[in-house]
Amino acid sequence: MVQVKAYKLPPTTLIPNSPYPLLHYQGLLSGDDLKPSQIHEKFDTNGWKTHWIFRYGPTQQSHYHSGAHECMAVLTGTATIRFGVADTTDDLEESTYGSGHETGGVEIHAKAGDVFILPAGTAHKTHDTTPAEFALLTPGKAKGIEADDPKKALSEIKLDGFTMMGAYPKGSLWDFAVGQEDDGKHFGEVWSVPKPERDPLLGGAREGLVGLWVERKRDSKL
Repeated sequence: MVQVKAYKLPPTTLIPNSPYPLLHYQGLLSGDDLKPSQIHEKFDTNGWKTHWIFRYGPTQQSHYHSGAHECMAVLTGTATIRFGVADTTDDLEESTYGSGHETGGVEIHAKAGDVFILPAGTAHKTHDTTPAEFALLTPGKAKGIEADDPKKALSEIKLDGFTMMGAYPKGSLWDFAVGQEDDGKHFGEVWSVPKPERDPLLGGAREGLVGLWVERKRDSKL
């Protein structure tokens, strides 16, 4: 049975977040289902494109994607992911462990087998990872698997530390937005990114985003 936690994250001064909830599928993947090539195949079948596998370092800058929903599948290791708020300083130590970030949001312990589905606009920051150096493990520039045989390329990747695999609805591209005050237009544009037709891993099942992302008016009273 799929265990899903849904988190409604309201907009902040700097982050649009979304009318749709952040979804956390706890321990959805195990065994062969955790193989990158298998996950890639499911993504493709459901209309999502694999863009990258990253091995994460100790922390990173909080950011969001303004024009694309995102799926992050945890392949190995453990970490903490902070969702929903912006960093307010460039000092990564202060923004991670001190007061250098907006109040609010939610912090979730992530482990291998977990899957997160982030609606466009959802801020996220991965830290407290299984010790390793940050690295892009897939061929290309993190905008797709640049290989003649993507499944073969994925099967040959050595996974260590805290790694996640990212996918986005086909036809969309991710950007790296770090937060800005709304100009009366930007947040609305982020909230208007179309809902995907299928969940990246659960397809048309109602337990996933198909049933949990209910269409509603995008306005500032989320």
